[in-house]
Amino acid sequence: MDVVMLSRLQFAVATYFHFLFVPLTLGLVLLVAIMETQFVRTGDEEYKKMTKFWGKLFVINFALGVVTGITLEFQFGTNWSQYSKYVGDVFGSLLAIEATTSFFLESTFIGVWLFGWKKLSPKAHAACIWFVAIAANLSAYWILAANSWMQHPVGYVIRNSRAELTDFWAVLTQPYAIWMYLHVIAGAYILAGFFVMGISAYHILRGQNIPLFKRSFRMAAIFTVIFAVAEIGIGDIHGKEMMKVQPAKAAAAEAVWETTKGAPLYLFAIPDEENERNSVQIFGIPKLLSLVALGDANAEYKGLKEWPKEERPPVAITFWSFRLMVALGLFFAGVSIVAVLKRNKPETSPRLLKLLVFCIPLPYIAAGLGWTVTEVGRQPWIVYGVMKTADAASNLAVSQVGLSLTAFIVVYAALGVVCFWLIAKYARAIPEPASAPGGADFSSAHVVAADK
Repeated sequence: MDVVMLSRLQFAVATYFHFLFVPLTLGLVLLVAIMETQFVRTGDEEYKKMTKFWGKLFVINFALGVVTGITLEFQFGTNWSQYSKYVGDVFGSLLAIEATTSFFLESTFIGVWLFGWKKLSPKAHAACIWFVAIAANLSAYWILAANSWMQHPVGYVIRNSRAELTDFWAVLTQPYAIWMYLHVIAGAYILAGFFVMGISAYHILRGQNIPLFKRSFRMAAIFTVIFAVAEIGIGDIHGKEMMKVQPAKAAAAEAVWETTKGAPLYLFAIPDEENERNSVQIFGIPKLLSLVALGDANAEYKGLKEWPKEERPPVAITFWSFRLMVALGLFFAGVSIVAVLKRNKPETSPRLLKLLVFCIPLPYIAAGLGWTVTEVGRQPWIVYGVMKTADAASNLAVSQVGLSLTAFIVVYAALGVVCFWLIAKYARAIPEPASAPGGADFSSAHVVAADK
């Protein structure tokens, strides 16, 4: 295995692990902010207990998300120095703005929120968690705009043997970036919604603090169904944008080899990359692919054979990842609709509650599949049409990257075990009743003390 592949594997390990925490951060902080706002608005202590219970899980998740995100940025200098040198003027500016604005705002206000329960007024304290939510979601836009530029580079010129930024506004506002952001954010909110519904279902099944968890379930069900249904439309529009700017990825996602007018949509296929065909393809719906992707049932859909073999993305992994992601998205919409219908009396639907407990990991899998389509489907380009991945890696020895990859796997595995153990522990815990006026603090010191 060469340096490029090892570097790709290392970045993939770091990215996938980091993204186990990002979507829950983005969605759960918004739910916690809504819960605390309800407490401020109504004075109902039940909302305060909800805020503290789900806020504790948010903080644990947020902490590891920060740690793993920092290591990702270092890899642009260590493993991908040629990439940084060539496109750093564009890509680096977005990361720098994200760090100096959104990240610092987010980090500052989460500290104030953690330690300010007894020091701030209820309204000021609730404002802090809203600042965290806004900053976290704004941070995601900067990062996704940078990734979107890699998928569809705009607003730059090649000058002095490097890409130089000429139109920052074009980079931020291109349609691909906007729809990618909405697609990822909706997925993050779905994940957070299923996380809250699943844990609430766990407690309701055991008869533990029913009023609190019924209220959490109801709030999460409404929150989730909005974004689960919206994601179907958002994903469709984002897919059309992908078709415009990355037709080779679109062809791989559908395993289309021959350019075809009125292309059918096959629900199941087994791509055979060696022989440039599908060895099996069944459940074909005539002209549906051209209609869905291009808006015209008779439109021409470009096949993979339009590109040289060396410029085609891996087909099988892109195809299956896309199919499974779409299937899970439709499943989430269906389950969330049922959850909304049962939101007032979830305890009367034990089968639904058991299903929701087992559904907790599924949005994580869907998010990973989506990023697989995005990143693997872009290959062999690191910046689509501008720079190939093979030209972007640092001049390192195989042994160096192999050692760092092993270290990442070991350290991340250990961190993952600790983090998910903590999340599971506090998710299973029964919320304590609010104590004295102002309520109990749950800062990091409180969490550590509870462990002891």
